[in-house]
Amino acid sequence: MANVFGILTAIVLALTAFVAYKNKDAYANELIHRKDEERKLAASQVRLKIAQDTLAATHKERTATEVVVANLKADEAAQKKVNADLKQEIDSKTQVAENNQKKLDDIREQTKAIGEIRELAQKVKTIRNQMDDLRQSIANNETKLANLTEDNNQTIGRNDVLKGETEMIAMRESFFTKTRIVSIYPNWGFVTLGAGHISGVVTGSSLVISRNGETVGKLLVTAVESNTASASIVPGSIGEGTVLMVGDEVLPTHKSSKSKKLAKPATTKPGAPAAAPDTKPAAAPEPSLEPAAEPAAEPAPAPTAAEPAPAAAESN
Repeated sequence: MANVFGILTAIVLALTAFVAYKNKDAYANELIHRKDEERKLAASQVRLKIAQDTLAATHKERTATEVVVANLKADEAAQKKVNADLKQEIDSKTQVAENNQKKLDDIREQTKAIGEIRELAQKVKTIRNQMDDLRQSIANNETKLANLTEDNNQTIGRNDVLKGETEMIAMRESFFTKTRIVSIYPNWGFVTLGAGHISGVVTGSSLVISRNGETVGKLLVTAVESNTASASIVPGSIGEGTVLMVGDEVLPTHKSSKSKKLAKPATTKPGAPAAAPDTKPAAAPEPSLEPAAEPAAEPAPAPTAAEPAPAAAESN
C-alpha cells in the first residue's frame, strides 16, 4: 500500500513540475508580448504629440492672421472716411472760390480801387493753392488706401492657404509638391523621406512612389519631424521584380476629389506703389486785374509745391 501511495505521489509531483514548466514558458512569452505592445504604444504617443503640436501651431497662426485682417479692414474703413471728408472740403473750397470770383467781377464793374482788386485776386490765388494742396492730399490718401487694400488681399490669401492646410491636415492628406526617398529599411518595411511637416508631410497620409512617371509602390506616413518623415511600405503595393531605390520620387495622393489645391497669395513687387490718379486741374489763364492806364501788376508768388506722394507701404 505504501508503494502505491509513493507511486501516486511521484506521478503528482511529475505533473506539477510539468505544469510549472509550461506556465513559466507562457509567462515569459507574455512578458515579451507586453514589452512589444508598450514599445508600439510609446511610438504612437510620440506621433500623436507631434500631430497635436502641429495642429495647435496652425490654429495659433490662423488666429493671428484673422486679427491682422480685422485690423486692416478697420484701417480701410477709417481711410475711406478721411477721403470722403477731404472731398467734401474740396467741394466747399470750390464753392468759396466761385463766390469770390463772382465778387471780384462785381467789384471790377463798381470800383476803380486797385488796392481792393489786388487783395481779392490774392485771396483767389490763395484759395486755388489750397485746393491744389487738398487734391494732392486726396491723391496721397488714395495711394495709401490702394496699398492697404493690397496688403489686405495678401493677408486674406495667406489666411486661405492656412485654412486649406488645416483642412488637409484634418483629412490626413499631405500637401507637399514632391520629395524623394533618402533611406530604405526593407527588413523593417519602412523608408525615410527628405521632407517633414514644414514642407507639408502629414502623419497618416497616403503617398505613392513614382519612377519615370509610373507608380511603383505606395507608402503610409507613420512619423513626421521638421524636415524628415518615416513611412511604412504598404504591403502588396510593390510589384514583383521591383526594388525600391534611394532617390525614388514620392508624391502625395488625395483621398477626396473635393480637396482644394493650396493657392499662394498674389504678391506685388516690393516698392511698387499703386498709380495715383492725376487730379491736378489744368492751368487756367488768370484774368487781367489792372486797368489799362496802370502798369502791369507784379506777378504773384508761385504756389507752394505739394508734398510728393509717400512711398507705398512694403508688401507683407
